[in-house]
Amino acid sequence: MATATTTTTTTRLLSAHQTLVHSTLSSFTKPTSLKTIRLATLTKLHVSSPTNNPISATKPSQETIFFDGGAHYGDLVANLLLGFTLVWLPLTLAAVLRGFFLRYRFTNLRVTVISGLTGQDRSDFSYKVIKDVQVVPRFIGEWGDVIITLKDGTKVDLRSVPRFREIANYCSSMASADNELEDTAAAKGF
Repeated sequence: MATATTTTTTTRLLSAHQTLVHSTLSSFTKPTSLKTIRLATLTKLHVSSPTNNPISATKPSQETIFFDGGAHYGDLVANLLLGFTLVWLPLTLAAVLRGFFLRYRFTNLRVTVISGLTGQDRSDFSYKVIKDVQVVPRFIGEWGDVIITLKDGTKVDLRSVPRFREIANYCSSMASADNELEDTAAAKGF
């Protein structure tokens, strides 16, 4: 009998303690400072999956992939054949690394360049920041380089891209469509 009374008393004390701790912790709020708010606004996140934030009416609701692939296989084969010469060996090594560790992804929202041994080195940028797109054909026009100039002056060189003319036209059209949306949004008012 004494054991049952001790157990119920201990259970009551524990539940009262848990209720007290829970109510104390839920009422505690961390004060925010201007420095914390400024740091939160300057942080850039590069994600490939959609966020949980609601999307505005001007952005599409789904991210559709236009092109997802690596460097053109012809670049790798041509450089391997020319790699038997000692002079071409560094270019062959660069082509092998490009062929195995470089991926390009063009969607309706952004351009993504994934590189590195495990794919951890990643660059994402929106079509809104594209200023100019140029192409340089390689071999006999089978593949080529796409040079994208951003509005801040940065040049992004995408080497050995298959379907490079089609991709360059797509980037140009998406950049001009985004710029037209910005122009019409800025023209509001009296």
